[in-house]
Amino acid sequence: MPARLVNIDRDTPLLLPPDLRQWIPADHLAHYILDAVESLPLTTLRVNERGTGDEQFPPRMMLGLLIYCYATGTFSSRAIERATYTDVAVRFLTGDTHPDHDTICAFRRQNRALLAESFVRVLELARECKLLQLGRITLAVDGTKVLANASKHSAVSYQRAGAQIELLQHEVGQLLAKAEQADSTPLQDGLSIPAEISRRRDRIAKLQAARAVIEDRARQRAAQERPAYEAQAAERDARRARGEVVRGREAQPPRDTPARKDQFNFTDPESRIMKAGTGAHFEQAYNAQAAVETDSRLIVAARVTDAPNDKEQLVPTVQAVPSAIRQAVNAVLADNGFYSAEAVATVQADGGPAVYAALDKTGHHRRVTDLERQTDPPAPSAEAAPSAHMRHRLQTQAGRALYRLRQQTVEPVFGIIKEALGFRRFRLRGLAAVELEWTLVCLAYNLRRLHRLQVAAA
Repeated sequence: MPARLVNIDRDTPLLLPPDLRQWIPADHLAHYILDAVESLPLTTLRVNERGTGDEQFPPRMMLGLLIYCYATGTFSSRAIERATYTDVAVRFLTGDTHPDHDTICAFRRQNRALLAESFVRVLELARECKLLQLGRITLAVDGTKVLANASKHSAVSYQRAGAQIELLQHEVGQLLAKAEQADSTPLQDGLSIPAEISRRRDRIAKLQAARAVIEDRARQRAAQERPAYEAQAAERDARRARGEVVRGREAQPPRDTPARKDQFNFTDPESRIMKAGTGAHFEQAYNAQAAVETDSRLIVAARVTDAPNDKEQLVPTVQAVPSAIRQAVNAVLADNGFYSAEAVATVQADGGPAVYAALDKTGHHRRVTDLERQTDPPAPSAEAAPSAHMRHRLQTQAGRALYRLRQQTVEPVFGIIKEALGFRRFRLRGLAAVELEWTLVCLAYNLRRLHRLQVAAA
């Protein structure tokens, strides 16, 4: 008996128009995102109400297209345009229409308010679905370095810029002297003295502007760091006044002049050279922050900063949580990079959530002594330093159990975004634009997470 094979017929035209919904399974992510976007009561949709110009693509369709593509690892506007032809789920989302990459890029760039509103509305949707319980919420906050859309080789340091200016000014002098010599050696074909002088002067102007920006950043950084320095100095003086032994080096006042290695990037001036990975190498990047609810693993706050570390990020990241959720937060978990006595006091002020922030770096390995039952240490006196109270809070059984949730929640979320989604580099440039894109990434992650939770519960 001959083998029986399914007949593949690519030539006979369809007798009836196909139903786009039958192209993908009923529980597919595209269905979920489409239904979610259509149900969100969005108020910042931008539509040309005058009726002039070409027909517009519906904003909800464009929003769903962006969210789905980011949730499945397609970030480039050109790649999204190609997907409207080659990806069945994307063709379903767009209703078999094909917005071009310029339209997609413009919609993404011009709708920051829409993306921010959608982020909050999705959290409200999660609350309505009982997947985000507004009881005693615990948040884990952390930051991760995401590459900027610029090469670190397009950057120049403050010292290098100064040396280049001196060299170029010297060469301009040489070219001017050469122009005055009637019998000077001719230049190579295609080169002229006026053009070479103009090119060097343009470069000098750009380098001088770069140094001015670096100097302004140094002054702003010093102004931001001065309150923390003064608070730390006052704390140490108070401890000495109480007769305590104060160990460690004295804090140095912040400098308002640039360091030699302070950088400026010509491609994306608002990005920074930052330590990446384990700190063994540097990348041109931004510092993307997130606050994750520990039970649902939903991102409830997303923001981006150009600060190379997390020292000043605890307060603004907690404040970025929507007010309805922030009022229900009971505890905030952070690693040692976020800790400062001033930041902890600000978050906990006026009945705010308790902060659990490690003061020292700890490994993930659990020693035998960590497995043994331990009694809570005695609480420090009311006059003890804030760091002593924080250490005691993390040494209690309840504190240790709660703090273990941090590495089980926010770090896997960053792993999913970078590994499963593949988002390791921003496509946009400038702090405002990359914050918009990070909001879109976190919005896509949240809807993907809600879809997984509801499919698992079904």
